Amino acid sequence: MLVAGFLLFGSLSTPSAAEEAVHVPAPAVDLADTRSSATAIFAGGCFWGVEGVFSHVRGVTRATSGYHGGSAATANYDAIGSGTTGHAESVRVTYDPRIVSYGTLLRIYFSVITDPTTLNRQGPDSGSQYRSAIIPANASQRSVATAYLAQLARGRYWSAPIVTRIEAPQIFYPAEAYHQGFMERHPDHGYIRRWDAPKLANMRSVFPTLYVAAAAQ
Repeated sequence: MLVAGFLLFGSLSTPSAAEEAVHVPAPAVDLADTRSSATAIFAGGCFWGVEGVFSHVRGVTRATSGYHGGSAATANYDAIGSGTTGHAESVRVTYDPRIVSYGTLLRIYFSVITDPTTLNRQGPDSGSQYRSAIIPANASQRSVATAYLAQLARGRYWSAPIVTRIEAPQIFYPAEAYHQGFMERHPDHGYIRRWDAPKLANMRSVFPTLYVAAAAQ
């Protein structure tokens, strides 16, 4: 999502595979969580779009862009651009599991947010910082994510194998302030219009009862 990427990819008219919704089923295994608040972390390419979609999901109370997988010393946008820090551009989702389950968040993630078949690449962005990864907050989330990955693999909903990884939770570092709510604040930005707005449109189309117009902050 570098400025050069805007110039190179912003004028393309053919939709990318990552922009096409994939209609996957609900998880056969899900959590029955009666807490009023829970968190989960997802990495799926540029965090602008990941945050932008999750922030419009009913039951999500906050979506925060940040860095996960590396150290505090390299938890900044300039450093992670090297692709060598271990960090992935990630989003920490805070949600009410009585309204939206962890399994449903996974379903949205795979349906409209990430292409799980591209290794260290999403849309125009390449490098390990753009990897597709699920970071469960606890053993219960991990069991749901593991079962769902197996379920999706058996269903063969994509023409290539799933490479999305489940990663162990580490410290999540919120990104710089100018990244937070970027899609909401800059809807006419070239990158947002080309790569991320279609994801939100797909979310609204595929999950109309889960879409809310007002973004969670």
